[in-house]
Amino acid sequence: MSAVVLATRNTGKIAELSQMLEGFQLEVKGLDDFPEIGEIEETGVTFEENARIKAKTVAEATGLVAVADDSGLEVDALDGAPGVYSARYSGEDATDEKNNAKLLDALSGVPTERRTARFRCVMLAYAPGGEELAASGAWEGHIGEAPRGTNGFGYDPLFVDADSGKHSAELSSQQKNARSHRGKALRQLLADWPAFWAKVSA
Repeated sequence: MSAVVLATRNTGKIAELSQMLEGFQLEVKGLDDFPEIGEIEETGVTFEENARIKAKTVAEATGLVAVADDSGLEVDALDGAPGVYSARYSGEDATDEKNNAKLLDALSGVPTERRTARFRCVMLAYAPGGEELAASGAWEGHIGEAPRGTNGFGYDPLFVDADSGKHSAELSSQQKNARSHRGKALRQLLADWPAFWAKVSA
């Protein structure tokens, strides 16, 4: 069985992506399988640049195809913030709880109709030989007044899905994968995967 490396230590993300890659007979590894790689600094100013930095670093270090995603939350009332800084929105020692608290504080007094937002994801596969495959997806919704639900991670308790009216953290993993920015990006990536895989494994 061939292996690909997901360039993340986020166990929630690895579980989510492994589930979606099941049909491809690929062993999915995470960065915890390669402790020698260490932290990868995300110095890009776009989601695509950060995904490429991570995937290229991991592919060159392991000799395996690496898949990285960079994703974040864009809130219209905050001019697209937190954007690429979503994971560290509340500072260097950011946690999901601190990030969510800062977001609610920033939107204090903003009415529901102006709390529109989307999760955006760019997913990029990079082969040691330099070939790459990129895909993207967006999930529209708005920011709720208070957290709800216990599934998911990050801003899931605050993000309200435009279609169902439910908070992301109230959705099952199957419901979330069907709607989410990451699910959409991965489905696009998987649609183009056979041609990419044929090229890089030839």
